[in-house]
Formats: sequence, structure tokens, C-alpha cells
Amino acid sequence: MSADTNHMLLRIEGLFKRFEEHVVLDGATLDVPRGSLVSVLGRSGAGKSVLLKCLADVVRPDQGTILFDGKPLGIGDAAARAEFRRRCSFLFQSNALFDSLSALENVALPLEQTTDLSDAEIGERSLEALRQLELDAHKDRYPSELSGGMQKRLALARAIVTRPELVLFDEPTAGLDPLRRNAVFAMIAKYQRQFGFTALVVTHDLTEALIASDRVALLDKGRMCFEGTPAEFSASSEPMVCDFRDSAEALGRSLAAIRRGEALNSEDS
Repeated sequence: MSADTNHMLLRIEGLFKRFEEHVVLDGATLDVPRGSLVSVLGRSGAGKSVLLKCLADVVRPDQGTILFDGKPLGIGDAAARAEFRRRCSFLFQSNALFDSLSALENVALPLEQTTDLSDAEIGERSLEALRQLELDAHKDRYPSELSGGMQKRLALARAIVTRPELVLFDEPTAGLDPLRRNAVFAMIAKYQRQFGFTALVVTHDLTEALIASDRVALLDKGRMCFEGTPAEFSASSEPMVCDFRDSAEALGRSLAAIRRGEALNSEDS
């Protein structure tokens, strides 16, 4: 196995996926270095969530290769897929917490489903995960009794309790205001470094992703049109990158022109 393969925990090569006549992924390729935080950017409908669902085996790609730790995740290779699920966790956009279970029971669930640990060991490890995310005092509360930020931390505690090597985040800041978006990205970056897992985040939050990530990629029309460091993204002159990166500035210019026009019209009337 080459040094480059050892360095890459996850490699996606030429992934294609269509739904009837609609092409969602059109040869998407991505490298995720071991121990890094990588964000995949893109507009709504660009195929980001479908990319994650292909990784999680929720959706099967039509073509392409997914390599995890240098080994292909073949569609018919049940053993490889089971190994991937054992070493990977998924944090859903909606948190996907069970309202009828306490915080501690929510965190314990993956251990109950995927390990042969005793009840005592599961309880101890689950409580430790809550403690690490500063939620142990709320172990008996239900999700509805927790704030939005605490629910997000609870979902992360459940995602990391199995001690995964890779955590997939699907739009973790969807529907949140700017302050809460900042807090969620700070939380992901903090615990990614603290626990040493590799993080793959799909998001449309450009500013936060550039600050928090080691590497970023831009998915557009089913293809990765950019992959590199945040600094390289900020300096890129690629048209697709400029269009996505500078959209806020373009909006500002458009609004300024509209306001000038309104001012001119009011003076002429």
C-alpha cells in the first residue's frame, strides 16, 4: 500500500448517480486525508447529500469507486460495507434523536446495536461520551427538554460513542441563525481535533466552512470543480469558484444599483 493511500482515509473516484433522467452526480471525485476536516460546498440541489448517502449505502451509485482505508467498498461486498459502518458514523441534518429515549439512552443505542459490550460497559461509555460533550448533567432528560445547541451536541455524542474513524455530517447547520452556525462549526472543529476522527461535512455555509476546514471542495452540477485548502479556494480564479464565493458581493452590487435607481427615480419624479 502506497504512502498516499495510507494518507487518504477516504477516496471517491468518478461517482455517477442519476434518478431517471436527472443526473445528480456526474463523475464526482474527492480525497479525504486521514485526521482532517473536509467540507464539501455547493448550492442546494448540487448533489451533496446524495454523495453522503452513497457513502452511507443509503443510495447506490450507478458507477464509480469508493475506497475506505485503501479498500474498495464494492456494492456486493457485505463484509467491506459492515467494516465501514463499524468505523464510520453519520450525523444527520435533523439530528435524528429519539424523543422517547433519554439523552443517555440515545447515546447508548449505537453501542447496543453494533457491539457485544455488556450493559455496564455500554452505560459507562455512553456516560463518558456525554461527559466529554458537557452533557452528563442532562443524561436523564429527553431531547425535547434540551436546547437546540444541546441537541446538536447530543447527536454528536451519539455519533462518536462508537469511537469512529470517520464522521459524516449532512448540512449540520441547516436552518440555524449565524451565531448558532458559528457555534456548530466550532463544536465540530473542537471535537474533531480532541477525538482525532476524520470529518467530512457537506454544507452551503461558505464563511464558516472556510474558517473551520483543513480542505474544501466545491460540488457543482455533480462534479467537483475545486478541491484544495481554504486559502487556495479564496484565491482561486476558477469561474465556478468565483461565482459561488463572490455571490454575496454580487448581491450587494445588485442591491446598490437598485437603490441608486430608486433614488434617481424619486429625484426625477
